Amino acid sequence: MKLNWLMVLPVLLTLGFFAIAGAQLMTNRDNLQQGVDSTALPSTQEGRIAPDLALEQLADTPLLTRADLQGNGLVILNFWASWCPPCRAEHPTLTDLAEAGNPLFGVNYRDRVDQALSFLDELGNPYDRIGRDDAARNGRDWGVIAMPETFFINNDGVVVHHFRGPVTRRALDSQIIPALAAAGYELIPIPDSGAPGG
Repeated sequence: MKLNWLMVLPVLLTLGFFAIAGAQLMTNRDNLQQGVDSTALPSTQEGRIAPDLALEQLADTPLLTRADLQGNGLVILNFWASWCPPCRAEHPTLTDLAEAGNPLFGVNYRDRVDQALSFLDELGNPYDRIGRDDAARNGRDWGVIAMPETFFINNDGVVVHHFRGPVTRRALDSQIIPALAAAGYELIPIPDSGAPGG
């Protein structure tokens, strides 16, 4: 039986496509773990007044409202979810930022209440206030496309920086702190843990 190359060609093309797509996904994942925002898209919010927030309360945690985003100096607004592995990876750095005195607010995005509470019970709750965005209406208004996403908002309620990806120590040092400095802002520094990379 002779091999008909026209019959084999679609299989080879399909395998080649999946090999290229798989390599790209691995590269993107590795970049995110290193604190590189490989999905960088221009933020529609930077330089604008922060959009409204209409959130639901997460159990008995203090409810986040739009008013909390003004008059508190430079604040951090973090969209997170229990089902998001990079959210788990960034949690220690967010905790360090909050413990250093940086106001930190959370939006729990498209999550189940029990799973969100288990996440916070396990890892600790670094957020001053939290709200639930179960239907993703707030995320849509803010231009959120993937978890986690973090917004840095000045005292006047203007978004001065929008970061997509996990807020790790490396991301802080290589991307976030320089971007904030270029905009004329700085975070309260966190102590050096001595841990490499992170």
